Amino acid sequence: MRDDPSVIRLVERARGGDQQAWNDLVVRYAPLVWSVCHRYQLNRTDIDDVGQTVWLLLVEQLGNLRVSAALPGWLATTTQRECLRVLRSARRYDLTGSPEDEVPAGRADAMIEEEIFAAELNAALRAAFAGLPSRCRQLLSMLLSEPPPSYTEISATLSVPIGSIGPQRGRCLDRLRRSPYLATFSDHQIGGSGAHNTRTSDAGGGQRA
Repeated sequence: MRDDPSVIRLVERARGGDQQAWNDLVVRYAPLVWSVCHRYQLNRTDIDDVGQTVWLLLVEQLGNLRVSAALPGWLATTTQRECLRVLRSARRYDLTGSPEDEVPAGRADAMIEEEIFAAELNAALRAAFAGLPSRCRQLLSMLLSEPPPSYTEISATLSVPIGSIGPQRGRCLDRLRRSPYLATFSDHQIGGSGAHNTRTSDAGGGQRA
């Protein structure tokens, strides 16, 4: 995908025994592992089994990973292989065909690329969000909650005038878009992730963002 310096630093620190770096890698890429498992429609028990196996394999192989930036691809392909192992062991496919036949090789590669990209974008969005001022994090968290509260509820909780919620939201989203963590992503890619998909209104009262 991308030679993301933050990934390279995390891998190198984890190789050196930095437990926090390892924890950060797990947090960053657990959604990627889950996404691949979900594509193969594994149940929760099997997902837990695959996840545990993948992370144990990474502990064993991290020192052998020649290119640190290749970690996302390694995780995606290793997870895919473990999903197929689980499916075979459960005999969910008959013996006349193989699970790989279900998805053409080219499409499988494309899906892996999509899953890696989504994981990288989500990680960048989380980092960008964490870098926002506390007030912005509070406001955006409320607007993105399901179901979102009314402007009246937001006004009472954050002690801000109803009429200022929309403009504040716009400024916070602009700061989010300008975060250096998102510098390598286009506005279209960020918007497509649903990061800014909050309902907007110039009116106050019971309108929601």
